[in-house]
Amino acid sequence: MNNEVILTIMLIIVSADFILERVLSMLNAKSGKKPIPKALEGIYDEEKYKKSQDYNQTVTRFGNITASLSFVITIAALYFGWFGLLDQWVRGFFSNEIFVSLAFFGAIFLFSEVTGTPFSYYKNFVIEEKFGFNKMTIRTFWMDKFKGLVITVLIGGLLIVALLYLVQVMGEGFWMYFWVIITAFVLFMNVFYTSWILPLFNKLTPMEDGELYQSIKGYSEKVNFPLSNIFVMDGSRRSSKGNAFFSGFGKRKKVVLFDTLIEKHTVEELTAVFAHEVGHFKKKHIVFTTIVSILTTGLMLFLLSLMINNQEVSLAMGGTVSAIHLNILAFGILFTPVSRVLGILSNLMSRKYEYEADRYADDTYDGKPLITALKTMSSDHLTNLTPHPAYVFLHYSHPTLLQRMQALNFK
Repeated sequence: MNNEVILTIMLIIVSADFILERVLSMLNAKSGKKPIPKALEGIYDEEKYKKSQDYNQTVTRFGNITASLSFVITIAALYFGWFGLLDQWVRGFFSNEIFVSLAFFGAIFLFSEVTGTPFSYYKNFVIEEKFGFNKMTIRTFWMDKFKGLVITVLIGGLLIVALLYLVQVMGEGFWMYFWVIITAFVLFMNVFYTSWILPLFNKLTPMEDGELYQSIKGYSEKVNFPLSNIFVMDGSRRSSKGNAFFSGFGKRKKVVLFDTLIEKHTVEELTAVFAHEVGHFKKKHIVFTTIVSILTTGLMLFLLSLMINNQEVSLAMGGTVSAIHLNILAFGILFTPVSRVLGILSNLMSRKYEYEADRYADDTYDGKPLITALKTMSSDHLTNLTPHPAYVFLHYSHPTLLQRMQALNFK
């Protein structure tokens, strides 16, 4: 397959993916204008439902604008060979291939940050602020940016160096060795993320003794769940939206509740939410999800190995010589259809796990306060209660509120 054919395929993939997303976005926006389903009446009054629709339409339009700009830049970069020109430019500063690749990816990352930050700023301080969600100060915004930049450069840089070195030394067989490195990294992050990374951005405080703690403690004893690691996170520093999540393995497992979640829900509702998170642990969802993620990464690396040194791919990217970094970038585009299928399967699995965790909470505690909590969260987040089924199928990692209610026979 020559470079012209490869370039054509990449242009088609990028265009098809863009068109698919815009059609889905349009369908979802139209579906969001439907009346509230009878089973969900009472979540919004008329005024707040209009606000919810306005918020979702605003977010959709903003997403379409940013996606369109990204599409135009990507198509232009591919068609005019800008990635190849960047490769030639960085080669004027470095002769070592690893340094060339690092400079190449660094330049793209810098461009992405410079062009993306104004949009991120606008979304937080204009859109989220307008609808009452943003609690972030300008200082926090820039500190988050700085910390994220440092972490990305350090961790991303080390992983890229490891990948490039293995490709040079092991050739096409690099993927097995790098797979081991990525697997170790994924496991490390699962175990230590809430202990080492998250505290750089948020404060985690052990839940204090009180009515909520005693309720959760009683439930934990009932289902034989060790309660030593339940934390409250200061999510209110950035947003009024509440959430809860579970992470880690073994003694490192943690259940984290946002302070914004605690402020807006009853003890019964929060215990039900906690029971849902315990359900993920008891059903071993985190373990299974991690295994699937590792296997998916192995497949991706194997496919990458088939084209990592293909000169025609580099030429298709506008390069004049074979370059690993050009081929990696091209692979990210060519892998899109496979990634789309894997994403659909992942979301199917995730939605199944959410149903199972809901059922576990219903069986071991009570599903009614869980549904009440979900209704309150939907209202507080101005959630689209009538998303289009196709959009849900392709993008939702959680079932819709109506689907979760129906699965628990609450109508």
